[in-house]
Amino acid sequence: MLDIAEELNRWVAQGRDFAVATVVAVGGSAPRRPGAALAVDADGTAIGSVSGGCVEGAVYELCRQALRDGEPVVERFGYSDDDAFAVGLTCGGVIDVLVAPVRAADPVRPVVAAALAAAARGEAAATARIVSGPAELVGRALLVRPDGSHEGGFGAHPELDRTVVAETGAFLDAGRTGTLEIGERGSRCGAPLTVLVESSVPPPRMIVFGAIDFASALVRVGTFLGHRVTVCDARPVFATRARFPEADEIVVEWPHRYLERTPVDARTVLCVLTHDAKFDVPLLRLALRLPVAYVGAMGSRRTHLDRTRRLREAGVTELELARLRSPIGLDLGARTPEETALSIAAEIVAAKRGGSGVPLTGAHTPIHHDVTSAPAGRVGSVA
Repeated sequence: MLDIAEELNRWVAQGRDFAVATVVAVGGSAPRRPGAALAVDADGTAIGSVSGGCVEGAVYELCRQALRDGEPVVERFGYSDDDAFAVGLTCGGVIDVLVAPVRAADPVRPVVAAALAAAARGEAAATARIVSGPAELVGRALLVRPDGSHEGGFGAHPELDRTVVAETGAFLDAGRTGTLEIGERGSRCGAPLTVLVESSVPPPRMIVFGAIDFASALVRVGTFLGHRVTVCDARPVFATRARFPEADEIVVEWPHRYLERTPVDARTVLCVLTHDAKFDVPLLRLALRLPVAYVGAMGSRRTHLDRTRRLREAGVTELELARLRSPIGLDLGARTPEETALSIAAEIVAAKRGGSGVPLTGAHTPIHHDVTSAPAGRVGSVA
């Protein structure tokens, strides 16, 4: 649901009634991950997607029905060999979809509205919704913020709310979206409930060091992938808004000094394009010791060998050097700045998703490599 938060937040502000269909579980080669959503308002306007087109028509009708009768429902869509015209996923996967109304009189609306507003503002928050269990609980929601405060609740048992708040807080800390199983009284005992947790966190950072022409192309690709992009260079003549209009931030400072003071996390991507030892060595010495997702450095293989020698002399360990992606990017035969940016972005995505980087044609590896539930960076993204 939170992946279409900006538009849904406008619907709430306009007082529209709507129903939201949210993917709550997937199996096999499903096209969308948990948290993907399609919404339909009372006039029949639809936004979002739960399957990339395979079952959108059927889910649309379920949303219209939920608006009419006010009842949430969970529906499963899979692949059928028996009927070529049956509604299903052509990819062979299976998805479970929660369809829930969000009308003016529904008690869940204030919680959903608060969650959508937080996500639309880029604030960290997570929503927990019951997707299976007693009928009177399905669709109920609560919102959890990073400080542990929450809005809404399930109204079944006080311990249930306390446990879900704690579990949802853990999902939020990791920026994860997924499901958890819990007993209806808040323990592992009793009838089981399935709870969908959707996390909305600020976009992941991409910091590009070196204000060169390749950096300009990488900024555009990084922005397209949903990153908050910073360009850093010690040379004011190159680090300008005119050269990098799409960057969220431009910093004129020695790269290692900026990295020392700027916040990073486990989703942050560091791309070192300076290929100048006086910048590279102090920067990479620090970067390789930080808990970030990716550290890549541009340069020829000769530059790479010289760089690693200098880093060893600066005290960088072999374990730390093993984290360095250098020369940066996948082997696409790239030559232009745009092709090189694509090569770098492809390596970043492969590192994030556990992909091999080999062509899918003739390969026997899975198409989707999500090793954990998808993090959301206005949900879900990061990329």
